[in-house]
Amino acid sequence: MAENLSEAGSFSLYFSGSGASLSTPHLYISALATWPRKSGPCWGWRSRFPGIPGFTNASLGGTLLITLHVHSPVHAAAVSPDGKQIVSGSDRLVRVWDASTGDELKELKGHTDQVTSVAFSPDGKHIVSGSFDNSVRVWDASTGDELKELNGHTNFVRSVAFSPDGKHIVSGSDDNSVRVWDASTGDELKELKGHTAAVTSVVFSPDSKHVVSGSWDNSVRVWDASTGEELKELNGHTNFVTSVVFSPDGKHIVSGSWDNSVRVWDASTGDELKELNGHTNSVTSVVFSPDGKHIVSGSEDNSVRVWDASTGDELKEPNGHTEAVTSVVFSPDSKHVVSGSYDYSLRVWDVSTGDELKELNGHTNFVTSVSFSPDGKHIVSGSYDYSVRVWDASTGNELKELNGHTDCVRSVAFSQDGKQIVSGSWDNSVRVWDALTGDELKELNGHTNFVTSVAFSPDGKHVVSGSEDNSVRVWDASTGDELKELNGHTNSVTSIAFSPDGQHIISGSDDYSVRVWDASTGNELKKLNGHTKAVTSVAFSQDGKHIVSGSCDNSVRVWDASTGDELKELNGHTNFVTSVGFSPDGKHVVSGSDDKSVRVWDVSMVHELKELNGHTNPVISVASSLPDGKHVVSGSVNNSGSSRYIRERIVDSNRHKQFTGWLLFPHNSTRCMFVPPEAQLPDTSNILTIPPSARSYVDFTHATFGAQWAECYHP
Repeated sequence: MAENLSEAGSFSLYFSGSGASLSTPHLYISALATWPRKSGPCWGWRSRFPGIPGFTNASLGGTLLITLHVHSPVHAAAVSPDGKQIVSGSDRLVRVWDASTGDELKELKGHTDQVTSVAFSPDGKHIVSGSFDNSVRVWDASTGDELKELNGHTNFVRSVAFSPDGKHIVSGSDDNSVRVWDASTGDELKELKGHTAAVTSVVFSPDSKHVVSGSWDNSVRVWDASTGEELKELNGHTNFVTSVVFSPDGKHIVSGSWDNSVRVWDASTGDELKELNGHTNSVTSVVFSPDGKHIVSGSEDNSVRVWDASTGDELKEPNGHTEAVTSVVFSPDSKHVVSGSYDYSLRVWDVSTGDELKELNGHTNFVTSVSFSPDGKHIVSGSYDYSVRVWDASTGNELKELNGHTDCVRSVAFSQDGKQIVSGSWDNSVRVWDALTGDELKELNGHTNFVTSVAFSPDGKHVVSGSEDNSVRVWDASTGDELKELNGHTNSVTSIAFSPDGQHIISGSDDYSVRVWDASTGNELKKLNGHTKAVTSVAFSQDGKHIVSGSCDNSVRVWDASTGDELKELNGHTNFVTSVGFSPDGKHVVSGSDDKSVRVWDVSMVHELKELNGHTNPVISVASSLPDGKHVVSGSVNNSGSSRYIRERIVDSNRHKQFTGWLLFPHNSTRCMFVPPEAQLPDTSNILTIPPSARSYVDFTHATFGAQWAECYHP
């Protein structure tokens, strides 16, 4: 009963914060679709409404319930035992929040330096905090009054915790000690010495009899809480231990470390039972689920991973690149995509299935740029390891390593006849290579800062390059002479491309703009504005009619090359878009991102997806505008009716647009269901995402809709 009530309360918190809470029954019942848990009363309620859509969240399937805006880095957070309040530590303040509304309730002042750790007492009446001011402080959770200041540590306090019986407090510090305090009097009871470096994490066992600590000396230690005696030293980590926790039954200890691993130990013997590997950067936090069946770990690789505590298996296995994707390109036949990544690899994917066909390894540092030869037989790549490499596209074998650059290679491309390769580097040079022999043919010098992007003209006679010196330069490919310098960008040029007929050049820049230039005169013809952050990648469609751009604002945008109008904004990526390109038939766009995913978008009906700007009342769809002028919608609407929803947007007084979370029917723009904007639901034109787990999606296959409540969802 208690678990069911807790589940119902959690759903109420989730529901009350959603836009669906103020709507009609068939819309607010749809909130069940996005509730992540598949057990308890909510799942039972959902089974009574088989007509509501299905929903799968990206990554681990969790849904963000609330966002607390602290306006400073948060170093610690904890939830009260009754789940009604959240406490956070940041700068010099401890803040208490209402967990249902996100409102700040109290600001606890007293610490004179950064707050590093916070915890509630088991009864929720008190809060303990640790700080870089070397102190531990106890607060009244209801009034915010400071009750005690516990002094004794001689260096930063990094971790604090209450004992489960509420009688004691434990703290760990950069003075290498663990200290146990009387929670009622504030007296120091024990100083536990043994660690030879900073203590980063401390916690009591469930029976309050033991303390476990993790340290920068790479060890985990178990102590007798009453005597202060060190009982065990658990060794195995090869770098700093950052977080430790007991299992709910007290039989196991879990630790996380800068060695990227999570380790499970037998609490009674100290034996290492499992090493959980998968994180690609330091593990910063570990915790057990309340039932002890799962372990959750957080890492500086930006991921949260869930593990089966009994087997050590990761429940959500990563597919695809394990680091940011830096470059993507279609094969000439549109059947494959090749991607390069900060994980040092190139990967070849089947566009129809999303299956990984090959992983090309050889680079010893980040891969920054990839390109297919015009006949599709070869792939060229550039890397932070200063090399350009040529690969056999069918076998994945490395054919050549082209050396000559003295710094990171940022961009590579084949000539149209496939006989030459051009590369640009942070050594400020552009180099032209013989694709067959690997010989360096020319070194083009003139840029005064890093070269970020290079391309051949369609006839192979010219090379264009972009640089962090803010310029675009055109070169004679046969002589190496600089022909033109195109100036206009006010910040670094990040990407350039020739139009298929060779008459125009496009460039993207850190100044947020895309610019179109006359290739023969060097005159700037158009400036395409719309991105709200740096533009990272640009490309022409094969027919030259469209331009695609990617940006640090996480969006991909499609433009009319002749007018400069923005036709479509493609949303779905959850981090910077680093690379974009068209398929040879112009029907699809591929994009790569710092969110580690590769996405393929259907833009075959892009002329019907145009976003109209300039109306005095915002447009609600491509067909009609709303009289109240409050909303504008962007979505994949086409003549076939295959798009099942479009996504509603709000336009504020500054003309900034944001998704409301409402999905609308494409045929009449009425509300269909609510999906929290934090779920990062992509546009329906996002037809393939690698890995699939990086994409949220709605399944309308078995959903029932109608004009009346009784017809919409059948209980």
